[in-house]
Amino acid sequence: MKNTILILLITLSFNGFSQGNKTKNTSNLETITLGGGCYWCVEAVYENLNGVKSVVSGFSGGKIANPTYEEVCTGTTGHAEVVQITYDKNVTDINEIFKVFFTVHDPTTLNRQGADVGTQYRSVIFYKNEEQKKAAQNIITELNNAKVYNSPIVTKTEPFTKFYKAEDYHQNYYAKNKNQPYCKMVIQPKLEKFEKVFKTKLKKKP
Repeated sequence: MKNTILILLITLSFNGFSQGNKTKNTSNLETITLGGGCYWCVEAVYENLNGVKSVVSGFSGGKIANPTYEEVCTGTTGHAEVVQITYDKNVTDINEIFKVFFTVHDPTTLNRQGADVGTQYRSVIFYKNEEQKKAAQNIITELNNAKVYNSPIVTKTEPFTKFYKAEDYHQNYYAKNKNQPYCKMVIQPKLEKFEKVFKTKLKKKP
């Protein structure tokens, strides 16, 4: 994988990314559902992005209603581990959300992120409207054409159908379990990478 700074530069070139293109409106909150491996990792990153109002870990894309974590872990439910992100379009936008997404996980490994293997860890974007769909398709095309990665992107774009919230102990997992080995070895490096690349986009800490 090439330097993440290149990813930043490529995604900044997308039409519509400019801060100046954002307009004030009364319906400024929007949601997007993303799967990029273990949802603990993705959640920890987006909770620190300025403009993000909430991040909820859960499951999407399968056929079973109200799945449990244990059921999803079997890889037989069709669900992916995802985060549902609610963001303020007056502060950030869908292109920035995707820019972070394609920087903090590997979108070229099929049904896998590091040691986490299975369809539940697949890279997927569940779009809720045509704007999200087009933005997702555009970024994938741009990154593939620019050969930012050594292999083609395998991220799927699928229409959103249903989101099931994961059990309470999965919510804000990193913040509550920073000393756990998985948090130190897997989540913390991703978070540090995000904070380095997007240092001007971080939420102000109290």
